[in-house]
Amino acid sequence: MNDKKFVEIFTDGACSGNPGPGGYGVILRYNGHIKELSGGDSATTNNRMELTAVIRALDALKEPCKVTLTTDSQYVVNSVEKKWLYNWEKKNWIRSKNDPVPNTDLWKQLIPLLEKHEVKFVWVRGHNGHPENERCDELAVIERDKYSR
Repeated sequence: MNDKKFVEIFTDGACSGNPGPGGYGVILRYNGHIKELSGGDSATTNNRMELTAVIRALDALKEPCKVTLTTDSQYVVNSVEKKWLYNWEKKNWIRSKNDPVPNTDLWKQLIPLLEKHEVKFVWVRGHNGHPENERCDELAVIERDKYSR
């Protein structure tokens, strides 16, 4: 039997200005073990950091897994769950008003990860006391602040 490992992932992004310095934070939880990841960029957007967090988290998994991914980013959740992402891909990364899809480079990185892993997205309201979301926000802000000086 080839049962996939179940991993819980929590992600968040932070940005000062749009664009501006930003960071992301990730928590991976598997079988009682916790791993945190974070990073940032000097000139980015909040959506890019939210999306980067998801990509870095899924990319950190060494084998195909069953994942529950919790994020406060409606941008990420809706783009995947409402199939916008796949419609954009079919339309060669052009949206309905004939304008290019923002962050195409990141969406192209995410698609193979979504194909590799069985991912269920869960949206939570940000800054609302969810412990893992708050920790991911702390990690993201620490990274953002490294570029804010």
